[in-house]
Amino acid sequence: MAYKRKTWQEKLHNGLPDKVEITDKKFADVPMGASMYIATPEVVDAYIRQIPKGTHTNLQQMRKDLAAEHNAEYSCPITSGIFLRIVAEAAYEEYMAGKPLKKITPFWRMIDSKAPAAGKLTFGVDFIKEQRSKEGLAF
Repeated sequence: MAYKRKTWQEKLHNGLPDKVEITDKKFADVPMGASMYIATPEVVDAYIRQIPKGTHTNLQQMRKDLAAEHNAEYSCPITSGIFLRIVAEAAYEEYMAGKPLKKITPFWRMIDSKAPAAGKLTFGVDFIKEQRSKEGLAF
């Protein structure tokens, strides 16, 4: 039986819970013994949807905000980046399927064309540049 690859929407709505864990060793910028929030793609999606039009934030700020919101010292740097990509890919997938631009998650308010995440997107950076230009944001 052939393996069926999950869609970005399936990855976005994976059904796993978010959680706070205590790190048992140093992990990226998170020291051993710290409380670390592990979000879900849906939590990241909700965070991005509340960023006002014409405003930019970044992954580091989102991590700080989510950690504070969930009473943790840090947010996981690895899953935060992965989930940001999932949100962007799922939103673009919806857009390509005909969903109006104003109804998709405005991931371009977090990812500019020079961000490391932008280089990993399957659809490239032109869409990001176009949307950021429309909102008066730097590319």
